[in-house]
Amino acid sequence: MGIGLAKQGKKVLLIDADAQGSLTASLGFTEPDKLEVTLANAMEKVINDEEIEPGYGILKHDEGIDLMPGNIELSGLEVSLVNVMSREVMMRSYVEMVKGQYDYILIDCMPSLGMITINAFACADSILIPVQAAYLPVKGLQQLIKTIGKVKRQINPKLEIEGILLTMVDSRTNYARDISAMLKEAYGSRVRIFANAIPISVRAAEISAEGVSIYEHDPKGKVASAYDSLTKEVLADGQ
Repeated sequence: MGIGLAKQGKKVLLIDADAQGSLTASLGFTEPDKLEVTLANAMEKVINDEEIEPGYGILKHDEGIDLMPGNIELSGLEVSLVNVMSREVMMRSYVEMVKGQYDYILIDCMPSLGMITINAFACADSILIPVQAAYLPVKGLQQLIKTIGKVKRQINPKLEIEGILLTMVDSRTNYARDISAMLKEAYGSRVRIFANAIPISVRAAEISAEGVSIYEHDPKGKVASAYDSLTKEVLADGQ
């Protein structure tokens, strides 16, 4: 979606807030743990009140987006944040420094509700929740939505849920349709469910090893088309 926004002429920064560094690796920086500067270093500078030079740690990708990479050092930072004053807003301080240069900043979170994810919630305007079209991930949504509500009340009053995005949808099966119906029934009255869903695709599964987006890897495929439609749906919200 970040590259989709860049293709529409927007200045985009992606922040990899997952200690596994999957976003960083899938953009072609194949060994995130060997990178000299990552999000963990930027947040450490914030914690220690050190100055951050413009462009510090930001990597450029050939498809027109900037990336603040993430790696395993975020796990260590997660532990050390416990003793930091105002620990929930360290990422917000970093984002405030860079946000003037971008139209959109997308933060990719780990699939757990630890302190780094709470930091992302504390600085976000809205949260887009990708949910795999399967029973267990849908079940985990309840806790996530509860946590988002808590962050909104206590730390970040402007926080909204952008919507739930169904991904890896196999439209040939009744199962995917059942999951979609279950989502609408459980959350549809409170949370928007995106009209566009992302289909399951072997071509999409290949891109994490290629270091390019679906637009580059399979531009005429159904997944590129679905992300294109989703990007336009999100852009319409920002108008």
